[in-house]
Amino acid sequence: MTGATADAAPQPSRSRLEGPADPGSGAGDSAASPEAGSRFFQRLQRRYASQLPLLPAGAPTPASIAATFATLRAQGNPPGAALRILRQLVMHRLIVLDCAQQALEVITHGVTALAEFALDVACSEAFTELDSRHGAPMSSLGKRAQLWVVGMGKLGARELNVSSDIDLIYIYDEDGETTGTPDGRGRVSNQEYFSRAVRLIFGLIGDTTEHGFVFRVDLALRPNGNSGPPAVSLGALEEYFQVQGREWERFAWLKSRVIAPREAIDSGSARVLGGTVLPFVFRRYLDYNVFESLRTLHRQIRDHATRRSAGHPERANDVKLSRGGIREIEFTVQLLQVVRGGQFPELRTRPTLDALQRLARAGLMPQATAQALADAYVFLRRVEHRIQYLDDQQTHVLPTQDSDLGWIASTLGFASCCPFLSELDRHRELVAQEFDKLLAGAGEQECKGCNGNGKSLPSDFEALLEHLPEALRERIRHWCVHPRVAALRDDARVRLIRLIQRTALWVREGRISEEAAVRLVDWIEPLLRRESYLAMLLERPSVHERLLRLLGSARWPAHYLLQHPGVIDELASDFMLEERFSASDFERELEDRRNALRRTGEDDEEGLLNLLRRAHHAEVFRTLARDVEGHLSVEQVADDLSAMADIVLRVTARWCWERLRNKHRDEPLFGIIGYGKLGGKELGYGSDLDIVFVYEDDDERAPETYSAFVRKLINWLTVKTGEGDLFEIDTALRPNGGSGLLVTTFEAYANYQQQRGSNTAWTWEHQAMTRARFVLGSEPLRERFDAVRLAVIGATRDTKALHDEIVAMRERVRSAHPVAADRFDVKHSIGGMVDAEFAMQFLVLSKTATHPELADNVGNIALMHRAEQAGLVPPGIGSAAADAYRELRRVQHRARLNEEPTQVAPRELATERDAVTAFCKAVFG
Repeated sequence: MTGATADAAPQPSRSRLEGPADPGSGAGDSAASPEAGSRFFQRLQRRYASQLPLLPAGAPTPASIAATFATLRAQGNPPGAALRILRQLVMHRLIVLDCAQQALEVITHGVTALAEFALDVACSEAFTELDSRHGAPMSSLGKRAQLWVVGMGKLGARELNVSSDIDLIYIYDEDGETTGTPDGRGRVSNQEYFSRAVRLIFGLIGDTTEHGFVFRVDLALRPNGNSGPPAVSLGALEEYFQVQGREWERFAWLKSRVIAPREAIDSGSARVLGGTVLPFVFRRYLDYNVFESLRTLHRQIRDHATRRSAGHPERANDVKLSRGGIREIEFTVQLLQVVRGGQFPELRTRPTLDALQRLARAGLMPQATAQALADAYVFLRRVEHRIQYLDDQQTHVLPTQDSDLGWIASTLGFASCCPFLSELDRHRELVAQEFDKLLAGAGEQECKGCNGNGKSLPSDFEALLEHLPEALRERIRHWCVHPRVAALRDDARVRLIRLIQRTALWVREGRISEEAAVRLVDWIEPLLRRESYLAMLLERPSVHERLLRLLGSARWPAHYLLQHPGVIDELASDFMLEERFSASDFERELEDRRNALRRTGEDDEEGLLNLLRRAHHAEVFRTLARDVEGHLSVEQVADDLSAMADIVLRVTARWCWERLRNKHRDEPLFGIIGYGKLGGKELGYGSDLDIVFVYEDDDERAPETYSAFVRKLINWLTVKTGEGDLFEIDTALRPNGGSGLLVTTFEAYANYQQQRGSNTAWTWEHQAMTRARFVLGSEPLRERFDAVRLAVIGATRDTKALHDEIVAMRERVRSAHPVAADRFDVKHSIGGMVDAEFAMQFLVLSKTATHPELADNVGNIALMHRAEQAGLVPPGIGSAAADAYRELRRVQHRARLNEEPTQVAPRELATERDAVTAFCKAVFG
């Protein structure tokens, strides 16, 4: 089990572990050992003393279990008896190991290995007997039909406790009939064959004999429960999921795993089951509808536990089902997995301890909380095991006898019962608080009197109108006759009414603006059919409020959220606003998700395209939320968006190359050069990427290979899927522009830029080179690019000719973007951003030869300061222009976020305009 936390209980002394009674051998004086407090252990010691040494020393493993079974069979024990004796030997060993403070997974894996082996043996025995009577079951392709034994719950997760029953579901791949016996008799349907196999397997595993049982078997989780057939076909299972599958069954199937027969696992035939199960458990969109289902299920479990303990107060202390018990940890983890596992495949894992760590890495739970829940889980499971060691009973209730309770405390390393019970209470209280916090949302924290007078919830929108502020009331009035609203199911309509009711309350309290409330209605109206978003906002009041603040702060976020509504779940994080984008974490998350898809066979091209888009959209939204909340400056937003684009390009290129057919090498000798906003690390929301592709590969197949590679890469970046697209790509800055090759050799690119030969770059292309940056490729190629760039921008030039060309180019750009005389355009007017950029490009191209500090691609603001420090402009001129340029960028950025014009009254930015104009005059004269 990966991700398991260290055992929190006190460790035994070295002398205890290394004393004469080896805890892995099963030998020693039981009366003097900690295990002696277990009545079950004492019975095993007496009954099987001569056979205990048959199990090899150490923790039970698949190999040692199989070897012991073979020995028992060689001694003349029939399969059923051999399995039962084997079970007793394994249990005896596990009690010894557990009391010696072995890790929890040693115990749970040992029990699980026994179950897997026993079911494999039982399948083999059943098939042998049935084949002799009926022949082999056949598929339509003439091959033997397959039966898959699916382990649910703790068995599927390899978390079985020492007295677990095993929840099984039997699935066979195809209907048909058996071949019959050689004389043509005994033919039955595959359904009948496998139903008989289930009964035979149960007899070998579950019947109680003189040696007890191997495992208690429960088939109640199968489709239609106890009224359903013992075995169902794959087609019937798929139909059941689509037509009758209930929400609680998704939690049951979350941990499902084919555990037998071994041949079906090894051959890979069982993998086909995942194609049916995964879409049922994990939905494509964030699925908050399951919250209410889990509340109902948990309420039923607690009610059942209450009824069981009525008149029996000792039953209330159940470490599994009582408040703060094991089940609440499992529910907490599984709820977060089911809600998000469709979009975040890295959360799909069966073991609870591993899932906790994955949830923490994904930012869905603080690491401290995940660790505390993991510690509680390990502690409660170890207590549960000791309860069951007492008498081999499937119980989770603390004993009432002082001697039994004292034994449990002492084998956990406590001096007496009091500190043990105190520690137990501490863990359970923490678990209960976290569980209640998770399930509170709409169910238990809904505001009281949200309609303003404490009356019951309005039954429709007409009744709700009188309680709404004026602008919101007029907007909601349209919903009274809106066909989408009328088409909602009753429970969805109630959710919507409660959501608007809460929103109106917050407007009255001044927590959010009425404009934000109206924008929420505008945003949610096209999404009414996606009821999971209503559920999410209702379940997460903090997300609801943060969304309203975001919508109230600017208009553009609403459009982004309409395109990618699932990203609002990012607002659930309490830490998101204070964090910054981490390129390394983003790249790791992308690879983790891809690996998760690979494990389930979902890493096809469409799956990877959607993975990239979902991840990028979520990161953009995080940056957007931090931006509008004022946590990031314009420069920081640009830095983060640019770093994000770099990672997307790197990961996409890597995945594309791996999937490229007919490639001639493992790693491409390839580079991406970024220009414009990408090159200058000034990307904004929705910016396209100005890119040039180059390669440095002498192989004769290189031109064709890299051309195919670049076409594939551009397609991956630009194609629209159900999750949208990533970027628009502009390759016009490649040598010879639109008429040039899509990808060229680096040598051809260098010759073009450095004026070698008859086909050379224009001045405007050298202007673009001032902001060029090597985005992707090998380090040697990066060094070659940096050398070419420095040679280009540091070349000695005819300053007057350069001056005239750049001024002429500036005039052409200005004439293409006319501005009214009474308006100032922050970008294109005289004294605007473009003026500052052209002036800086002229300085870089004309002065780098004598002032190499201008060569660095550090952005216009830093370069203006460097120009002043170098004496290229008068004191104060460069710094004033830098401040003005920063303010102009900020104004432009805010205007675009609020979908407002970037033209203002000249007086509003007169200081900034004059500062840029003074800078241009100092540069151009």
